[in-house]
Amino acid sequence: MARTAEVTRETKETQIRVWIDLDGTGESTISTGIGFFDHMLEGFARHGGFDLKVETKGDLHIDMHHTVEDTGIVLGQAVKQALDGFKGIRRFGSAYIPMDETLTRCALDLSNRPYLIWKVEFSRPKVGDMDTELFKEFHHAFAMNSGTCLHLETLYGDNTHHIAESGFKALARALREAVELDPKTHGRAPSTKGVL
Repeated sequence: MARTAEVTRETKETQIRVWIDLDGTGESTISTGIGFFDHMLEGFARHGGFDLKVETKGDLHIDMHHTVEDTGIVLGQAVKQALDGFKGIRRFGSAYIPMDETLTRCALDLSNRPYLIWKVEFSRPKVGDMDTELFKEFHHAFAMNSGTCLHLETLYGDNTHHIAESGFKALARALREAVELDPKTHGRAPSTKGVL
């Protein structure tokens, strides 16, 4: 059974279409109008092993906030839809990602009880043209809409690019582990409640 989903969302601020295959090969086609954000989402797909298509048209003449946050919303919804009730998955995932002087840790639980712990600091307000404060907005939107309890922490690092990128890669690798099918669940939701 294919674990794919396509979600579209249209508002006065953004028009977004996301398609994802959780069991893909890491191929992606990304277009958000924000070069660095495209780069981050391409890395997310590649290191998660997800096939991903993202088409976002946002009100960039105002700023990048709606584009980034709303893309996080729709990507989260697509992941949750593709998981079909979280049945049969490992549920938990974690990753440590080093990038030169930076080390970032991600731990997550696909619990359908969304939460974000964000312990990431940037030394500069921008990377490329993108405001660094928007990375938290993206991860929060993703967590809330995918049903993920997400803890992301940069343990140390100085370079703004490395801090941002290691966070996306850590999320991807942890999510890759969590969405893996676990034969010991026998196709059930991995919870004593019987449902997530």
